[in-house]
Amino acid sequence: MIRKTGTNNNSMRLMQDDTREKLKDHTKGFFKRADISLLIVALICSTYGVIAIYYATTGMAAGGALTNPAKFVGVQIGSILLGLLTFFIFTIIDIDTLGDNWKILHILNIGLLVALAVFGHDDGTGNKSWIRFAGIGIQPSEVIKIFYIIVAAKQMTYLKEYKDINSFWSLVQMAMHFLAVFGAIMVVSSDLGSCVIIMLIFILMMFMAGVKLHWFGIGFAAVAAAIPILWTFFLKDYQKKRLIAPYNPSIDPDGYGITWQTTQSKLTLASGRLTGVEDGHRMTVFTGKHTDFIFAAIGENFGMIGCLLVFLLLTILIIHIIRIGMKSSRTFDMLVCMGIASSMIAQTFVNIGMCLGVTPVIGITLPFFSYGGSSMVTMFIAIGIVSGIKFKLKPEHFALSA
Repeated sequence: MIRKTGTNNNSMRLMQDDTREKLKDHTKGFFKRADISLLIVALICSTYGVIAIYYATTGMAAGGALTNPAKFVGVQIGSILLGLLTFFIFTIIDIDTLGDNWKILHILNIGLLVALAVFGHDDGTGNKSWIRFAGIGIQPSEVIKIFYIIVAAKQMTYLKEYKDINSFWSLVQMAMHFLAVFGAIMVVSSDLGSCVIIMLIFILMMFMAGVKLHWFGIGFAAVAAAIPILWTFFLKDYQKKRLIAPYNPSIDPDGYGITWQTTQSKLTLASGRLTGVEDGHRMTVFTGKHTDFIFAAIGENFGMIGCLLVFLLLTILIIHIIRIGMKSSRTFDMLVCMGIASSMIAQTFVNIGMCLGVTPVIGITLPFFSYGGSSMVTMFIAIGIVSGIKFKLKPEHFALSA
């Protein structure tokens, strides 16, 4: 009996050792095949962002209330940690699993929009963009954007490989899908920023899918014809003013109204000069300095050199994503990567343009830098999907049971 127990213990020990060895091998395999360099650049960006958020929230806020930088930094670090978890999860998940379940993703998008319509808050911005519960805020449009990229990539791949993507009816199908998402976000939340990003993603993905240039000309003409309708019936007065304020100084000649944030952003950027201001010489914190205008805070604290570093890091990240997409032999994988790259390109240029006063203030975050859990986690999900595309380039799959 004792001898039998010893045999069982030895078998159990051998099984545990075998499991540990398998886990060790798969862990090595994961770090070898996953895009860790992409993750490292994202972590450098997000760490840089945390430092910028600390400086942006230190001192006196508008109205004389003291801010608590530790709170903002803590939330952002927590978002990064959660983002890391989602990166590993979406690296392992096969992108085909997401693509094959595009109907579920489409239904989830509808569900998020319905939830936003019922439970949404505008937080004083005029855009009903947030769902809040138990002190936690979620921005559904960030998730909707990722789901839209996957579903649109699946649709475009089908039309390209099994139909004629340049046929009139193919263009109608793609346009209807885009307009459904665009229109739903505009009607439910009036979130012009998210709508603009979705539009730019749609345009760039169609171009990469092989849609001919003359269709873009027809599309731009149709948009131009629809602008008076959108302007009259869909856009609110404050949105109209935001759109034309950068190009019409008479909208806010004193700079204390609709252009207040932009004026403060430009002054903040200019104060940093080449290497940033010294401690104790920072400007008063203004609304959005740690979120939509984090680039201005970076310019103030780290100067032009710090701003150029931001641009360099995001450029490296975007080019890396594009390279992975171009190396893929499948249209679907390529389009997903291009959609994610398009989102990052659009957000980067619109956000920096907002801070410089050359694009309208429409509430766009700077990827991996701006304060906000929804934006941060979604960005890590996005690069996790890209990493997953690289991860599966080899025939064998990551599985502990193998």
